[in-house]
Amino acid sequence: MKKKLTHVDSKGKAKMVDVGSKPDQLRTAVAEGFIELRPETVKMVRENAMKKGDVLTVAQIAGIQAAKLTHQMIPLCHPLMITSIDVDLSLDGKGVKAVATVKCIGKTGIEMEALSAVNGALLGVYDMCKAVDREMVIKEVRLISKKKEDL
Repeated sequence: MKKKLTHVDSKGKAKMVDVGSKPDQLRTAVAEGFIELRPETVKMVRENAMKKGDVLTVAQIAGIQAAKLTHQMIPLCHPLMITSIDVDLSLDGKGVKAVATVKCIGKTGIEMEALSAVNGALLGVYDMCKAVDREMVIKEVRLISKKKEDL
């Protein structure tokens, strides 16, 4: 059985899905990703030695802001009433891992916001470190889980 695409009309044109008749539910999505850094860059981040400032704090704020702006970046995303955004950044010897958990009460999922949060955070790290590391690689960005619960 071929699955019907929800964001395409009968003529194959893109459309925004009508979610008006769906019930409000608590929706949660978790995403993660990684930015690979040179060992010298990891050391500078750990020691808070970047000229631009605290890399992980700025990247966390970038991730939060990215989640909030998702509907402005992704054309067919609905604006959602986000109730919680948690962006956790952890530094290891090879780089920074970002994990974002985003929640809302709404009629449609919040996975794009979680993925945007991760990408925003990793781009924040990139921007903060680009003056000292031209070899950074953002990778393994993926959705870990999504769930919906009746209210």
